[in-house]
Amino acid sequence: MAKRDYYEVLGVAKNAGEDEIKKAYRKLAMKYHPDRNQGEGAKAAEEQFKEAKEAYEMLTDAQKRAAYDQYGHAGVDPNMGGAGGGFRGGPEGFGGFAEAFGDIFGDIFGGAAGGAGRQRGGQQVYRGSDLSYAMEITLEEAARGKETQIRIPSWEGCETCKGTGAKSGTSAKTCGSCNGSGTVHMRQGFFSIQQTCPHCHGSGKIIPDPCTACNGQGKVKRQKTLEVKIPAGINEGMRIRSAGNGEPGVNGGPAGDLYIEIRIKQHSVFERDGDDLHCTIPIGLTAAALGGTIEVPTLGGKAEIELPEGTQHGKTFRLRGKGIKGVRSSYPGDLYCHIALETPVKLTEHQKKLLKDLDKSLKEGGERHSPNAKSWTDRVKDLFK
Repeated sequence: MAKRDYYEVLGVAKNAGEDEIKKAYRKLAMKYHPDRNQGEGAKAAEEQFKEAKEAYEMLTDAQKRAAYDQYGHAGVDPNMGGAGGGFRGGPEGFGGFAEAFGDIFGDIFGGAAGGAGRQRGGQQVYRGSDLSYAMEITLEEAARGKETQIRIPSWEGCETCKGTGAKSGTSAKTCGSCNGSGTVHMRQGFFSIQQTCPHCHGSGKIIPDPCTACNGQGKVKRQKTLEVKIPAGINEGMRIRSAGNGEPGVNGGPAGDLYIEIRIKQHSVFERDGDDLHCTIPIGLTAAALGGTIEVPTLGGKAEIELPEGTQHGKTFRLRGKGIKGVRSSYPGDLYCHIALETPVKLTEHQKKLLKDLDKSLKEGGERHSPNAKSWTDRVKDLFK
């Protein structure tokens, strides 16, 4: 069966520019790609996909296009294109597809996590990895903010080899596996995927005699002091980003970032819930029965609350604005004081007698002294009727 005209296959004019050809091929490739055409019609779609790919590769190669324009199909060698041959493991078979779909499949074919970037000097440029640092602070420091210093690892150029990574008197050599590009093409089924070279790890260079001071890395690890400003109101698990203080990039790529993750120490009095604070206030029988003014702690000092006569266990008092003002809040939260009735222990005989006399007096007074107990007793009686 005679081959169709390449311009007709792509649906472009003979004077179409490279961008127009690329756009036309991308549209056809997306339509007829084998992954998107399964079952009936899969074979026909694959043939159309290969036909479009062959036309694209021929018309985006200046020399092949010139020969084709002058002599037609007879002017091009079918073994140089990829005529009906699918993807080949190599730049000729893969380049057209990767180039045309670079914006769509860049993350798949671009390289390793951490960000394969632009080509630089024929080598892949990679962004450095991010680092994480856990910082523990007190609740008071979280509420008020804090400026502090931390020590983090950093990298400096090796003075022994001047950053080359090679032993004195020697030099690095071009990697034979990737020819200095830092990447290799691996075939996985239908696709030929570009990956970081496993021998030079993307650098494009091999160091036969590495520098002993830096083990061939061209850099040595040091410690540096970093100023950190913790904003007022920060909460557990929040992170502070320090740009450019992560691991250095590869082949001149940008450094990663440092993320300082906040951990708040358990407080002896308060528990935090968002911008609110909670605390438990133990009181004795006398204070609960008679009521009165008691002092309660806050992060800013002391405050007072008025206990009504007959305050019960579990009663909660709310102090507005005595909580924490969060980093994204306009107003501070509240402080909730939960009353815990404390039963006296280790009583003397005299104290026990006084309590027994009090209990007798209360029972003689009837249900008005214990309304909750009377209500509960009635509910229990109803249960067993």
